[in-house]
Amino acid sequence: MQVSILGATGYAGVELLRILHNHPEVDIAYLTSEGSTGKKISDIYGHLRGIYDQVLISIDNIEKIAAASDFIFICLPHGHAMQVGKALENTKTRIIDLGADYRFADTATYEEWYKVKHIHKNTARVYGLAELHRQEIKTAKIIGNAGCYPTASILALAPLVKQHLIDPSTIIIDAKSGASGAGRSAVVANQLPELYDNFKAYGVASHRHTPEIEQELSSLVGKNVILNFTPHLLPMARGILSTCYAKLLPGVTAEKVDDAFNQLYASEFFIRLLGRGAYPTTKNVRGSNYCDIGWQVDKRTGRVIVLSAIDNLVKGAAGQAVQNFNIACGFDEKTGLSMTPMYP
Repeated sequence: MQVSILGATGYAGVELLRILHNHPEVDIAYLTSEGSTGKKISDIYGHLRGIYDQVLISIDNIEKIAAASDFIFICLPHGHAMQVGKALENTKTRIIDLGADYRFADTATYEEWYKVKHIHKNTARVYGLAELHRQEIKTAKIIGNAGCYPTASILALAPLVKQHLIDPSTIIIDAKSGASGAGRSAVVANQLPELYDNFKAYGVASHRHTPEIEQELSSLVGKNVILNFTPHLLPMARGILSTCYAKLLPGVTAEKVDDAFNQLYASEFFIRLLGRGAYPTTKNVRGSNYCDIGWQVDKRTGRVIVLSAIDNLVKGAAGQAVQNFNIACGFDEKTGLSMTPMYP
């Protein structure tokens, strides 16, 4: 299978290269970078020397890229993927967008939160969270890869929402991410002197992943869900820990909560249920496509607390994209993704 990566020099793009190197069904056709056109990818990332030495080309060659590619992974900031999708709508090339352009069923929501006019509104797209949309992904031409925070948060809450065990209007999500989630661009707030020995919230009551989480939970429960989501930045490179709170509905027991998780995820290879009273850590999923989930029921307050941990660059980005790719191509879902977490 011939694949190309647009935006190969970002963190998600280079993580895709790491994963795809071990994928037996994949050959890399083209890699693009607008800031490093003409350079070898290994000149930018020395750890790829002797593994990937392709010369980076410009996205201006999109027709040439598409003609040589069965699948294109788009690792570009929002606003770019829809231009590619529109340009390729009459081709057979399939797309997985790791940005936000194709995550929303209602493009008006995208335009409201991202402040960009969507130019490819009426095309079919599938939300790329395999555990919830596996069947639709199989035949999709355009897959909007789920975001990192939404992946951790939706997977944590989906069993409870789907089984109608919680009041969705009481959901509060408190999530923390490593700095790679902010991308590779030179931003003062992401430099070591700013990050080290520091911990801060950002995007309070305004983070763009909020409507993405709401969209998926609303679909599961069958009514509009509005929730509170607050992300935080940690002084580490990788990982997300999402702590989700919600009020249990009357009569819901801890055992019913346990059953909900087991029913939805019993056959999901990449979901590791730690169970009630056991809690995930980011280090235990680092470098892997796993999502670890644990929970507790607080009888005193009538709330359930669910914690999930993922690697934001793997299950939250590149690994999830490869999982979606495998499903879309009819490969074993685990192909190229069987790596164990890196420890310590």
